[in-house]
Amino acid sequence: MAHTTRISITHHKPKLVVPAIVTPHETKQLSEIDDQGLTRFQSAILIVYKYSSSMKGKDPAKIIKDGLSKTLVFYYPLAGRIIEGSNRKLMVNCTGEGILFVEADANVELDKLGDSIKPPCPYLDLLLHNVPHSDGIIGCPLLLVQVTRFSCGGFVVGFRVNHTVMDAYGFKMFLNALSELIQGASAPSILPVWQRDLLSARSSPCITCTHHEFDEITESRTAWESMEDKLIQRSFFFGNKEMKAIKNHVSSNCKSTKYELLVAFLWKCRTIALNLHPQEIVRLTYFVSIRGKSLKYELPPGYYGNAFITPAAVSKARLLCSNPLSYAVELVKKLKDHLTEEYIKSVIDFMIIKGRPELSKSWNFIVSDNRSVGFDEYDFGWGKPIFGGASASFISIGIPFNNEEGEKGILVAISLPPMAMKNFQKVVFEMTLNNVEEVDIISRM
Repeated sequence: MAHTTRISITHHKPKLVVPAIVTPHETKQLSEIDDQGLTRFQSAILIVYKYSSSMKGKDPAKIIKDGLSKTLVFYYPLAGRIIEGSNRKLMVNCTGEGILFVEADANVELDKLGDSIKPPCPYLDLLLHNVPHSDGIIGCPLLLVQVTRFSCGGFVVGFRVNHTVMDAYGFKMFLNALSELIQGASAPSILPVWQRDLLSARSSPCITCTHHEFDEITESRTAWESMEDKLIQRSFFFGNKEMKAIKNHVSSNCKSTKYELLVAFLWKCRTIALNLHPQEIVRLTYFVSIRGKSLKYELPPGYYGNAFITPAAVSKARLLCSNPLSYAVELVKKLKDHLTEEYIKSVIDFMIIKGRPELSKSWNFIVSDNRSVGFDEYDFGWGKPIFGGASASFISIGIPFNNEEGEKGILVAISLPPMAMKNFQKVVFEMTLNNVEEVDIISRM
């Protein structure tokens, strides 16, 4: 268990932040990609800023709160509430009620938190105060923002976002707009676009592709659920020397991107660590963005809704564990083959026909690549943050990260049962020539 500093945070009374001017009152449909079982959760993001002498005497809470009010003029649906129609269809009722805002003060200097500010952060519940009755999907604020001031003048901005209204890229656009408006712009450089009908079902829905990511075997699900509430989360850093060691496990003719190699490696190590029956079916489900791809339809640059598919690689546990790493790499590489217009339409129609199912969780390694989202880039006047990253307990998230030596790499948070986590550490340690640096260990029972 990593050492954590005891801190005390005083939370002020939550307030609602509304758009700076009156915005349209209307009901807006979500797309089928927005409105799937997978997205019905709150996503947490922490962004950390050091003290800046140029901003002496300025209150980050006030500046960010005023900026949010301006930003909501352009992103006014976020000030509304989710309602549910027939067939569990979600919509946004644009009421202008506002988002939740919490000011807070910590009794310590930011530096005292050290690496524990990063996932899995033991202070997450303090830095994102759960206002009573605010964390539901339907009828609750779509965004909660908390600014926590530290005694040194540094601060942390925490965001809790209803995932049904936007994905990480969409939220990146929102933060970019917030940053621009705080720094004096009259409008965001990229104006937000709703147009959720672009990712809605065909008039006659039809499933034309195989979607293994939603397969669920009852026995496997029961086995997984028996340990799901005992998961612990730990973060692992993969820099150049770790990646070089991993690459040594595949032949020179096995070509892949660095991230495909890492994901295949983690999937194999995780499966070995779980010690499953050799015939058990295991999956790797990978979030693939459909923005900016050469498809027949293009999403406009300002589209901030969910825009991803989640194809799954499938293998028997024995084959994944006993074969060379190149076996897993080839399975991961094939996930790109699903990025076709027909597959996307089939996924969308699948949601309608199958009643918006959730992703399979049993022995499913769910991976989200957040390396290019740039949560560590937003300047609210205090310069760029020293850290920015998302957190989700059931998804393994990869984010860019500099270790204590200043080396750039990828930080990956993994959730496993305690014994499997112990096995996972051992397997990763052995396969990377004893070079993996564990960044943080936090148990979550």
